[in-house]
Amino acid sequence: MENQRNLIWAVALTALLLLGWDLGTRYFFPQPAKPVASASASPAPAGADARPAKPTREGGLLNPADVALEKQDLKLALASPQRVAIEAPGVKGSINLVGGVLDDLTLNKYRETIAKGSASVRLFSPAGTPAQHFAQFGWVGQGVQAPDANTVWQADGRKLTQQTPVTLKWTNPTGQTFAIRYAIDDAYMVTATQTVANAGGAPVVVRPFALVNRTDRTASLDTWNVHSGPIGAFDGSVDFSNNYKDVIGTGTVTPKGKPNWIGFTDIYWLSALIPDGGTQAQGDFRALGDGLFRADLLYNPVTVAAGQQASQTVRLFAGAKENATLERYEKAGITNLSLSIDWGWFRWFEKPIFWLLDALFRTVGNFGVAIILLTLIVRGMMFPVAQRQFASMAAMRAIQPKMKAIQERYKDDKQKQQQEVMALYKQEGVNPLAGCLPIFLQIPVFFALYKVLVLTIEMRHQPFVLWIKDLSSPDPLHVLNLFGLLPFDPPSFLGIGILAILLGITMWLQFKLQPAAMDPAQQQVMGMMPWIMMFVMAPFAAGLLIYWITSNLLTIGQQKYLYSRHPQLKAQASKDQQDIDRAAARDKKPKAR
Repeated sequence: MENQRNLIWAVALTALLLLGWDLGTRYFFPQPAKPVASASASPAPAGADARPAKPTREGGLLNPADVALEKQDLKLALASPQRVAIEAPGVKGSINLVGGVLDDLTLNKYRETIAKGSASVRLFSPAGTPAQHFAQFGWVGQGVQAPDANTVWQADGRKLTQQTPVTLKWTNPTGQTFAIRYAIDDAYMVTATQTVANAGGAPVVVRPFALVNRTDRTASLDTWNVHSGPIGAFDGSVDFSNNYKDVIGTGTVTPKGKPNWIGFTDIYWLSALIPDGGTQAQGDFRALGDGLFRADLLYNPVTVAAGQQASQTVRLFAGAKENATLERYEKAGITNLSLSIDWGWFRWFEKPIFWLLDALFRTVGNFGVAIILLTLIVRGMMFPVAQRQFASMAAMRAIQPKMKAIQERYKDDKQKQQQEVMALYKQEGVNPLAGCLPIFLQIPVFFALYKVLVLTIEMRHQPFVLWIKDLSSPDPLHVLNLFGLLPFDPPSFLGIGILAILLGITMWLQFKLQPAAMDPAQQQVMGMMPWIMMFVMAPFAAGLLIYWITSNLLTIGQQKYLYSRHPQLKAQASKDQQDIDRAAARDKKPKAR
């Protein structure tokens, strides 16, 4: 009766886990809306809020009407002759001479999807478009006319490249000339040098500023373990504490400390302003309404005497959060820019896993193979621990007769029974938890790999073999819809793919090789565990399942090897299983009345 009650509890908890896990994965790991927007979709009515209920992990426009309207608006805005082209190794786009705004930027190395012919990822879009996101540099004039959003600048070149900076100039009626010199490097850094030359007859006071403006319509999902939204480093400490709702709630958020950099982040992309280290600047985030937000750098007022000029330099990072690139900028003096990747509290462990995985990938050229090699390295390092585990298991088996005697002697006094068992462990020098050590040692590796797959753009859209085209996404083939042949998508906890099935099978084989639990109910629960984990892990990244499947296979091989080295342990395990089976058969027999 007790065993039946335990089994009922186990089944109930399993059902709760599956349903709860489905709700959790739907909340924390939502998939992109389908179908993908087509260009023929009609635009939304003016003023309509077509924003999706929840952003996806990567972000971007999801509503078909938004995508169509964005394409239409971009075609119109980018056709203007009043633009300076940008062509650099990392990015391409243009600067709008109306307002001097950098509002057109795409990333050369990255595509929106894994589909052939997919467009480059667009980071910046002009004001007024559904995906609005841009940077602007300027001045607030105090008693003097300064350029504004309608100012038409004059450029000294037609194209901004790594070798050819471009300077924009505009002169007001009172003789002050404002200039912005744009330069760009081989990756994602734009340097803007703002200069005011005063040819008037009296001093003027201006206050330089820089800003990044964006909509939250394209934001990626902000979760408990991956931040998306306002971000910055202040007095050397990276601040992840504010999200878009926080800024809406207060209108303006001014983090404490001197800004080292400030801007907005998505899971893979970052747009951030970096002030000169020797200048005094204030940074804040503002909600502008209608889902629009702004990150500001505002400098102290500058007095420019007649016949003099004053300059101010600010840098803009606008691109992909590549760890090596961010670390390179850190070495050049930008404080903790690589921590814009939300490694969390355990980056001391996650970053080495990333470095090793990235080094393996660069060596073999296939990220799935790199994951397998990483698993081999991890399991190889833990093999001595596994040997000690088996030695402990052998010792546990050796004292089984003494344990059974204690259990029989004190069957009516559970507290005394437990005390005597612990005393026996101490007397025989046996650690009952030694068998759990390899599992505990794998937990941080598993978590670190999970974070690496979720966070790092280096793993985005990396293929393995056959149908696995993106190891950072779940297995795309589902059994219940006949691998895509049937026109429906099963819920996440039923979206069982081939990798999830392989995970369940390998875990079942692994458990079959382990010594059986003496409690029949516990044995039944362990028998169900592989299939529970098959459902639980199905929505996770394919790379994570490949790691676990490889680990299970290595564990099976390791167990077979160690059993060959400890034949008495294998024999004892077989005898224990026979005893358990006989006991279960006796329990099933109807009792005589």
